[in-house]
Amino acid sequence: MIIQRDTPHHPAAAALLRQSHALMQSLFPAEANHFLSLDALAAPGIVFLTAREGDTVLGTGALADHGTYGEVKSMFTAAEARGRGVAQAILERIEKEARGKGLPVLRLETGTGLDAAHRLYRRAGFEPCGPFGDYEAGPYSLFFEKRL
Repeated sequence: MIIQRDTPHHPAAAALLRQSHALMQSLFPAEANHFLSLDALAAPGIVFLTAREGDTVLGTGALADHGTYGEVKSMFTAAEARGRGVAQAILERIEKEARGKGLPVLRLETGTGLDAAHRLYRRAGFEPCGPFGDYEAGPYSLFFEKRL
């Protein structure tokens, strides 16, 4: 498995992101969905990553550089690749990218009920925190951060 910088517009990455967006839309109301569009994920200030085996995209993740902190975005693993350490590998690369930028902290927003994701973040050293940036507290969001 290779974790690499990529474009969200690559057909396989875009297909996986659309699956992620559809899942989030099926689980949460529109106001609780905070995923970024493909164009937003391709913008300056975003490092978009894929996990690949050959031409197969197994997962995605991104780092949004907000200057005083980094934000983990678009973490998603293809159903057939779950349980293989894909998300952990992507998260480790996001942390490496954030450290390389000198960011002091990583933060993320995730949805309630996404227990496997919550376990991943806790294992990686993330701790619960309050809302940050433009996020507001709500019944569907959980917030985590990790000091780097």
